Amino acid sequence: MSVIIRQSRIHSNGCYTTEPIKRGTRIVEYVGQRITKEEADELYDEVAETYLFGLDDGKHVIDGFGVAAFVNHSCAPNCETDQIGGSVWISARRDIQPGEELTYDYNLYDGDDDAPCFCGAKRCRGSMYSLSFLRKQAKQRANGSKPNGKPA
Repeated sequence: MSVIIRQSRIHSNGCYTTEPIKRGTRIVEYVGQRITKEEADELYDEVAETYLFGLDDGKHVIDGFGVAAFVNHSCAPNCETDQIGGSVWISARRDIQPGEELTYDYNLYDGDDDAPCFCGAKRCRGSMYSLSFLRKQAKQRANGSKPNGKPA
């Protein structure tokens, strides 16, 4: 797959295709060391920007590096992630044209900090957190507690 890294209007640098990609194509694997969420919290507690990818088991993350770490978030993504045989792949949700920035919905699901979204999609939700996490936060705030479950 021919992809390049260059400046992005969404955030910092992004990953762009240089050739057409058909829907369903596996584009790039998200690679890195697999560590527990607790290890990641210890390593990155004071770091604002990370390249962690939460795995389906809810207990582990990939401490990412490489091309896939440059695929930015969008609320209207052209890619999605698939966990296949122990690997995490970024695949095309639709046909993608040369020059398009590759994006997927991060659907963040935990954290205390804001995670603003700058994707520019018509229906941008304004956050990289998943809709279910945002609903959970709103419900907790309405009940007088912080999103992490502690009293306000």
